[in-house]
Amino acid sequence: MAAGLSLLCAVLLAVVVALPSTHAAECHGKPDPDAQPNLNPIYTDEPKFVRSVPNASLFTVGEGDDKLNVVHVWGSPYEMGYAHGLLMKKEATGLVDAVWAYLELQVEQAINGTNVHLKPWFMELVADAGLDLALDLTMDATRPFTGKYFFDEMRGMADATGLSFRKMERIHMIGELTKGACSLYGAWGEATASTGSLMQLRALDWDVDGPFKNFAQITVYHPNEGNGHEFANIGWTGWLGSITGISSKQMAISEIGVTFPDDTFGKESRFGNPFTFLLRDILQFDKTLEDTETHLKSAHRTCDLIFGVGDGKSKSFRSVQYSHSVANFFTDTDMEPTADWHPRMKDVVYYGMDWLCPGYSVVLHEQLQKHHGNITAENTIRDITAITQTGDLHIAVYDLTNMILHTANALKDGGKGPKLAYQRPFIRLDMKKVFAVTPAQQY
Repeated sequence: MAAGLSLLCAVLLAVVVALPSTHAAECHGKPDPDAQPNLNPIYTDEPKFVRSVPNASLFTVGEGDDKLNVVHVWGSPYEMGYAHGLLMKKEATGLVDAVWAYLELQVEQAINGTNVHLKPWFMELVADAGLDLALDLTMDATRPFTGKYFFDEMRGMADATGLSFRKMERIHMIGELTKGACSLYGAWGEATASTGSLMQLRALDWDVDGPFKNFAQITVYHPNEGNGHEFANIGWTGWLGSITGISSKQMAISEIGVTFPDDTFGKESRFGNPFTFLLRDILQFDKTLEDTETHLKSAHRTCDLIFGVGDGKSKSFRSVQYSHSVANFFTDTDMEPTADWHPRMKDVVYYGMDWLCPGYSVVLHEQLQKHHGNITAENTIRDITAITQTGDLHIAVYDLTNMILHTANALKDGGKGPKLAYQRPFIRLDMKKVFAVTPAQQY
């Protein structure tokens, strides 16, 4: 029986060793021409202390339906995971259980033809092996490339919450399995001449009907010496990978899932480091943009993505065309793809919703051009994201020169007002103060 199962696993894994990218023409979506600016006031109050356990403290910031948890953790990977789980047991358990139920529903809907969020190769595995085994095969394909500290932190959280370690590991594969559309920009020099800042946008457009909006959290890591430096993971309670974040080294990440690549992407692979873990590595360990370039070029890469990485120390930003086959870095003078709907702009790199997405890219370009010379967090919130209608689940606007973060999340279930993050009030955080918090300190 074991030999037969091993053979089945080998056959199924062979399906996903090196997958050709699906080279569709382009996306056909575009913003509503009557989109309105976001005129909500920005929350500027300092975070408020709520409670603590050994090695972790909870603060909140914002008000009402926009109140956001800010969790600080200190120590070794296991200690940080354990403290995080102990402090936020209810929320972490809720997220893991909700994401598992969400995955089951996504599979059911995909089988019925009513859902397009899961990638076709994964649905083939599910059809052949079932959801549990398909996720296990995905984990087996990525585990050799994943840092031990992820598993140590996950084990700590599992021990503190009573959650199944395997279930936690499975739900952390979701980034490799689903399709999303997002936007990003990096702006510096002449584009931000009024302030002199390096500005960066990360707008996450994902399934706002899923559970994630109910567990929004910024997790601030203060790792022990030798395990990286302080960074903030902008995501959800109990989520250990990174798709949005900023580090104490004045660096930040943006990410776009690519559904519409061109031939320059080459192939995808299921064997490699999950991109959410790789992006966290950048936040936790990289000190310069040059570190990240070396990191990504030497990484065991998997699926088609666009990354954005900014370094406020050098006021430099690069976008990255990322796949199993390539890791191509671009600045304003060589940004790809080249098209009349994606013109280059002085000291700006930008992507609207995908690699080939004229409708959103045109509007994003128009808004960036409108504010060129004075691109700020305020007009990014008011006009750029709101008029482009990007960032439905969450948004981060980074001023990497002054280390100021503005962020917003989609409306929680049962809340009132506009549903999407780009329509909601934003919260302003001084990340210099955030990273300076100590275990015994309250703001």
